[in-house]
Amino acid sequence: MSMNDTYQPINCDDYDNLELACQHHYILALALKDGEVLKAKASDLVSRKNVEYLVVEDGGATRELRLDKIASFSHPEIGTVVVSES
Repeated sequence: MSMNDTYQPINCDDYDNLELACQHHYILALALKDGEVLKAKASDLVSRKNVEYLVVEDGGATRELRLDKIASFSHPEIGTVVVSES
């Protein structure tokens, strides 16, 4: 996955669900578009150079996941969200 490809903003409702997950530090089941699957605690949303990232804690390490590289995420409080581009 090249980090140089053009960022595609995600749907506002999907972003709002990620914001909620960060506020409550939900443990999300995440499926990335490259096939990776992980469970990680949502901690923040950041924007750098017009690219938005979900900051998660995964096994004691912090990772930043580009929002347009997330295929879906789920948590019992918000259900399963299939991420779509805006």
